[in-house]
Amino acid sequence: QVQLVESGGGLVQAGGSLRLSCAASGRTSSSYAMGWVRQAPGKEREFVAAISSSGGSTYYADSVKGRFTISRDNAKSTVYLQMNSLKPEDTAAYYCNALGPTGWGHHWGQGTQVTVSS
Repeated sequence: QVQLVESGGGLVQAGGSLRLSCAASGRTSSSYAMGWVRQAPGKEREFVAAISSSGGSTYYADSVKGRFTISRDNAKSTVYLQMNSLKPEDTAAYYCNALGPTGWGHHWGQGTQVTVSS
């Protein structure tokens, strides 16, 4: 199975930027579409962005479209989420996971916390 480690979160002021990384390990990590979700305390999990296994197709939630960019490296071993023009509403724990035909992968990582101050 793919194992995932998220990193890059932190505390930033509104309008700032962060770049999240998702390091993937496993026999077939490069074969999967990947995505990011986020969850704020007391709120439902929210889809953020997804990218195809080749990196050729991307999809974004309306709430982040135009501000966030998902990408993956040449070896398809790391997925990134570039977050610009951050807003306090982006404050959440961010998680990456493989995305298959029936939904998200079975195992979630520990996530990385993003906090945007006003």
